[in-house]
Amino acid sequence: MRKRLTMVYWKGDRFWLGKLLEYPEIMTQGETLEELEENLKDAYRLMVLDEVPLDYHTKEISV
Repeated sequence: MRKRLTMVYWKGDRFWLGKLLEYPEIMTQGETLEELEENLKDAYRLMVLDEVPLDYHTKEISV
């Protein structure tokens, strides 16, 4: 089942900017609204570890 999220977006000087209302830390841009929507979907998938296998490992690192 696909999750439905709310895209908040506006036109900047050069690009469309947007974020997800439910996840305001996810923000990106696109040259078109379609590209912005795809970029937001990609960012969400990365955030929720959509493509990480079940046998993943974790390690704390210093940055």
